[in-house]
Amino acid sequence: QVQLVQSGGGSVQAGDSLRLFCTASERTFSERPIGWFRQAPGMEREFVAAISWSGTDPIYADSVKGRFTISRDNAKNTVYLLMDSLTPEETAVYYCAAAPSYSSTTDRPRYYNYWGRGTQVTVSS
Repeated sequence: QVQLVQSGGGSVQAGDSLRLFCTASERTFSERPIGWFRQAPGMEREFVAAISWSGTDPIYADSVKGRFTISRDNAKNTVYLLMDSLTPEETAVYYCAAAPSYSSTTDRPRYYNYWGRGTQVTVSS
């Protein structure tokens, strides 16, 4: 069982930056691709970014390319999501998720088998 612990959410102004953290104490965390998703009220969960288990080949939703950066430090069992130039439309609960060990990086939620509890990000205009 992989328990993902999220932190770093909060309330910011439009144009501000925020960094989210996703960590776990479980040994295989460093073997797993990690994805970030978000869900706004009344909306479906949508893909934001994902990173391979080795930290290479990140993928991003078109809407966040050039503004968001996903990275990881396997020595610290932590994945980061740096979000720059946030807009009010990006107000949502953000979730990190872990896929099976050594699987391919993907933007499909159904391939992730462990999920964090979510962290609220609120962007005001």
